[in-house]
Amino acid sequence: MSLALLVNGIEHKVDPAPDQSLLSVLRDNLNLTGTKYGCGEGQCGACTVLLNSRPVRSCRTLASFAAGKPITTIEGLEQNGRLHPVQEAFLKLEAFECGYCTSGMIMSAVALLKQNHSPTDSQVREFMNGNVCRCCTYPRILEAVRLASTRASAGSGEQAR
Repeated sequence: MSLALLVNGIEHKVDPAPDQSLLSVLRDNLNLTGTKYGCGEGQCGACTVLLNSRPVRSCRTLASFAAGKPITTIEGLEQNGRLHPVQEAFLKLEAFECGYCTSGMIMSAVALLKQNHSPTDSQVREFMNGNVCRCCTYPRILEAVRLASTRASAGSGEQAR
């Protein structure tokens, strides 16, 4: 079955198997390897992408379900050579160790800041509850989301991407 996937603003024609996940199409067919395979059960959040601006676990989302809907991966956040404010905050505060969860964490944080430009710490924790960091860098992740929120509130407007 041929599908049109709109990934990071570019339409791609793909021919996935009927049960093929969005994650495997992104990684194997489109060579977008920033989205990671973690648990394969939608529990860890490493594979989080934005579908219609909402965070979804791409390992549990069929590629066919995503057809015709805008998909944003970690590779699509950078615009004109500039990292997204959440990416910048994660780098500045070194909110990662091994980095395996980082793209999923960033994608969830971007989705949160689109909905709530100035979330409380408890709102960040609740929204990102399904994103697991095995290195336990949660305090730095929380600080990075706070920093990105502050930068967005200061008028950069970048969080709206």
